[in-house]
Amino acid sequence: MTDYSDLLSQALRAPSDPPLRPLPSPVVELLRSLDAPPRLAAHLRAVHDVAVQLVDWLERRHPRITVDRAAVAFGAATHDIGKTVHPAELSAPGSSHEEAGRELLLARGFGPDLARFAGTHASWAAPGTTLEDLLVSTADKVWKNKRLQELEDLLIARLVHETGGEHWEEYLALDDLLTRIGDAADGRLAFQASYPVHG
Repeated sequence: MTDYSDLLSQALRAPSDPPLRPLPSPVVELLRSLDAPPRLAAHLRAVHDVAVQLVDWLERRHPRITVDRAAVAFGAATHDIGKTVHPAELSAPGSSHEEAGRELLLARGFGPDLARFAGTHASWAAPGTTLEDLLVSTADKVWKNKRLQELEDLLIARLVHETGGEHWEEYLALDDLLTRIGDAADGRLAFQASYPVHG
């Protein structure tokens, strides 16, 4: 019988279809130290991979836009880390994990600039929301092919503001990207579902 730590290791490194990038090493170490639920690790891996795809696209399309690639990757890889404190929110709605995740990351020595994503990934309309916040929030939706017009409109508006481009051009380009990412959602969902919430 496979034990819980083996399942966590598999969620962190097992091949998947579509292929999912590994999480950043500090996040892997953090998840192991927290004995994180395997399903959480699988979810974070899926969202992290989509976030990297978004940044790759943005850097190709708008190389003059400054985006903190490492912060987006870290934010996506840890956005739900508070669910180690509130594991019921792995299988039921809830927002207690957001502030708990931010506090957990701060307590583990991560700076506020990185810890913030755990608290901001579901509040994209709040004042002070950055491009990086919008990318993490978008990745957290589109990994499972969930499209939220309000969130996408904010991201498009930010791109138009940064580039002086046309709204319709940014809309079409982003829609094409998110459709392509969404087309692989079934594989990501199956990968996540193959790991248990509890040991």
